[in-house]
Amino acid sequence: MNFLELLLSKSLKDHYPLLDLQNSDRRVLQIACEDLINFLKFHWQLFGCDEGDYDLIDKVQKHFEDNSEEFSDFVSIWSGLWIKKWSERVKLLIGNEGSPQWSRVNKRLHNAEPHWRQLKKREEMKDIVVESLIRNGEICGTAIMAENLLKLELEANGEKQCRSNEQEKLVNLVNTTLRKARQLSHSSGPLIFVKVDRKYFALH
Repeated sequence: MNFLELLLSKSLKDHYPLLDLQNSDRRVLQIACEDLINFLKFHWQLFGCDEGDYDLIDKVQKHFEDNSEEFSDFVSIWSGLWIKKWSERVKLLIGNEGSPQWSRVNKRLHNAEPHWRQLKKREEMKDIVVESLIRNGEICGTAIMAENLLKLELEANGEKQCRSNEQEKLVNLVNTTLRKARQLSHSSGPLIFVKVDRKYFALH
């Protein structure tokens, strides 16, 4: 849906003209697109549907063709809310800033990666957590937060989960993660930390 990305890019630039979405801030646009798609899937109740992605494409195209101005207004309003959430939830770590905490979390995520890759239902599990985050008011970095929450819970309870049967393990993992997702949604401050080199700011 390239036209959706173009529409979102224009809206984000309108709200924050300093963004260089085709170059140094390309990742910001990618995350925003992913979040907008997740929000629309939530709004149209497409999570968990076998043909959810195809239905989403059809609905977006239909809404845009039927009333492009109204749909553009929606994207503009949503992107304004997203930029506000980005400023609240995302913290850039410059140089060695926050290194101990960054290293601990990164190590835990790295340790969980092999187990995460073995889970056959990981995308479905992530969708459930994404849906919960959006329902509780989170619209920024929803896929990133959902996956990291699941990985951290997987790493924290690895031994106990290994002793459980597969179905029980998945249910416990999702339920515990959903509880933590709801708690995070009621917290304030950054939830996503992005490590950047000082050279990043030399490009702006």
